[in-house]
Amino acid sequence: MPSSSLTVLCLASYHKGHDFIREAHRLGCRVLLVTSESLRDADWPREAIAEMFFVPDIDKQWKLSDLIAGVSHLARREVIDRIVPLDDFDLEKASALREHLRIPGMGETTTRHFRDKLAMRVTAASAGIPVPGFVHALNESRIRAFCARVPPPWFLKPRWQAGAIGIRRIENEAALWSALNELGDDVSNYLVEAFVDGDVLHVDSIVYEREIRVAVASQYGTPPFNVTHGGGVFTTTLLERGTPLDTEVLELNRRVLTALGLVRGVSHSEYIRGKDGSLVFLETSARVGGAHIAELIEAATGLNLWAEWARVEQAGGNAAYTVRPPRDEYAGLIVSLARQASPDLSAYSDAEVVWRLAKPHHAGLIVRSPSHTRVQELIANYSKRFATDFVATLPAAKKAMD
Repeated sequence: MPSSSLTVLCLASYHKGHDFIREAHRLGCRVLLVTSESLRDADWPREAIAEMFFVPDIDKQWKLSDLIAGVSHLARREVIDRIVPLDDFDLEKASALREHLRIPGMGETTTRHFRDKLAMRVTAASAGIPVPGFVHALNESRIRAFCARVPPPWFLKPRWQAGAIGIRRIENEAALWSALNELGDDVSNYLVEAFVDGDVLHVDSIVYEREIRVAVASQYGTPPFNVTHGGGVFTTTLLERGTPLDTEVLELNRRVLTALGLVRGVSHSEYIRGKDGSLVFLETSARVGGAHIAELIEAATGLNLWAEWARVEQAGGNAAYTVRPPRDEYAGLIVSLARQASPDLSAYSDAEVVWRLAKPHHAGLIVRSPSHTRVQELIANYSKRFATDFVATLPAAKKAMD
């Protein structure tokens, strides 16, 4: 079958992935979209979608058996060539459908490496990759041994959530046992992890046939956990290329994606540089990074990760995939919750501003420059001004939200 005639089934329990859909359509693919009933009236790029299907949902939760039955019924009249999850929370659904219909792509075991925080740590550690000390929140004697070996504070983390959602910081062993008892039968879905104080970095990658074709390293300002749970301004800026830290984190990222088995696709992975200067692997994913990081990468490099992912899926290991050389510039992203419904960003008028966030009760900008120093200066200045002009706080989310 010619690649241009591929039928791509996209799963989207959240409203995202427009550029993937548009690029797949531009490449000649027939795009089908399965999304939540609650998103029926969202502004999807309908001109690029051949058919849409809607799944009843409660807090974006889909009943997997119903999804498999529905897609199997669809497959009676459609030859589905690819199944693509557009959000982190759709990866398991996509892998279950691929296994059931025997469609090429990441299966359920490998998917765990990119969704299950316990699985990714166990697999990485077994490959000799440095990770924070951890223990499955299950066997009591192992938990006690962990507490004796690793001093607090610790993080109690849900295995299946994304980013900082649902994470609790635990200050002592008594508080840990109390938190574990509260979880009851759900406790096996958690792990306990050492708190590693340091800078949090992320690497956003494009992978084709196990080869990293593009990887861009960046560093958060305040760690995402602190912003999620304490409020404030979220920032991230590209690392200066060719520096020792840039080189080291890109090599660690290569080792991680190789060990965890990503064959093709995109990845957003996070790492911590501890106070002693060492790097440890924190977590990874097989998706485009959220929080407008895709826009950050595009501003600096000219590469749209969503569109490149569509090109990777179309090639599918059966054809060549080439990516044009990234633009050699730097960019920085700043976002915060805002007290105002429609924040006025007109005073942020430097020539380097290339993107503005249009979302109620949010303020956000991206700046771009050939100079890494200039980007750092602007983001530092804007962070102080955002804190005065806009910042509002809400309680940390316990589950994913739009």
